[in-house]
Amino acid sequence: MRKMKRIFFYKMVLLLVLMTSCTEQYALQTNTFEDALVVEATLTNELKKQEIKITHTYRLEEDGPKFESGANVYVTDDLGTQYDFVEDGERYLSVTDFEAVPGRTYRLNIVTAQGKTYHSTGEALSTVNPMKEMVPTVMNVNGERGVGIVVKSYDPANSSKYYRYEYEETYKVIAPMWDDERAITDGEGIGIIPRVGESKTCYGTQISNEIIQTTTNTFSEDRVNFPVRFISNKNYIITHRYSIFVRQYVQSLAAYTFYKTLKEISGNGGGSLLSQQQPGFFYGNMSADDNPVEKVLGFFEVASVSSDRIFFNYEDLFPGEPLPPYFRECDIRSFKFCFNFSDPDCKGAALLSVIGSNSLLYFDDSGLMYFMVPPDCGDCRLFSSNIRPLFWID
Repeated sequence: MRKMKRIFFYKMVLLLVLMTSCTEQYALQTNTFEDALVVEATLTNELKKQEIKITHTYRLEEDGPKFESGANVYVTDDLGTQYDFVEDGERYLSVTDFEAVPGRTYRLNIVTAQGKTYHSTGEALSTVNPMKEMVPTVMNVNGERGVGIVVKSYDPANSSKYYRYEYEETYKVIAPMWDDERAITDGEGIGIIPRVGESKTCYGTQISNEIIQTTTNTFSEDRVNFPVRFISNKNYIITHRYSIFVRQYVQSLAAYTFYKTLKEISGNGGGSLLSQQQPGFFYGNMSADDNPVEKVLGFFEVASVSSDRIFFNYEDLFPGEPLPPYFRECDIRSFKFCFNFSDPDCKGAALLSVIGSNSLLYFDDSGLMYFMVPPDCGDCRLFSSNIRPLFWID
């Protein structure tokens, strides 16, 4: 679920390390690489097994980050309570369920398998300010019409101010050129048999892969009315039924600033990696005990979180309007099943080939003529799941 978000995070921290020594254009070379610990950790007020991710930066030619295995990871609070974490796949999970509570200060501690020790600054839980509601709203953004997913919340104490969001969206997909039969071949003839298994209706899922933040710091009151997601009314993901699950984190000023800077450096309003104006390295709240100048990337955040899920149909927001187009053209190709080389319309060999390779799918036939379509126009399983999510409501 969090894979895309982590890929984005890893790219950004790799970029930060490169920036520490890149001063000339196109200095993207392995010899600029510096190995640094990367920490992803958000402790929340949810009673659950908390999660911490510890990796290392990686070279441009490498596939991805290296997981820091064998570490002793634990969180302590200002009362001396210790919460131990154990390795679970490529993450660390708390041994017991626990939650961050108001009035306590928490610190992350890491001892690597090599004996190097790291710790964070003490962080307190941010203001608990639940989302009030989430509303799909028809709007225009940069001249494009669509639907904005607007989050609303209000803190009468005016103490929240800084917010970060993540979302997971799920949408129903209906293959527009689906047929209840399919074609098979033995290399010489063609058979038409019933389809087995659901292949007409599926569900696609995507998670946010960018840093989404807002602040009310310049407003007279701490009232959020923020579009966390905008979807064009030409986007096929809202053609039928759509759902979005949004998590709202109330951040400290330090955490908000860290993530905001990370986003700016990624190129969204910040410096370019290949420019001569490099913003340079910036620190989070993690440091090495034995070497205070060692670069440690990431931030140990203690944040209150709330969440909500909504559903809507396209016709709920755009009644009577044409549905968005499918994500690709679904042209029907016709094949005359014969092998008379004197007849240029005969395409028997080509038809056997596309059926055998599944490069086109059966849609219909009239005996001698067969009508075929692109695979993802007739079988939604090729790019989404035919398993209905447990949370789904029609």
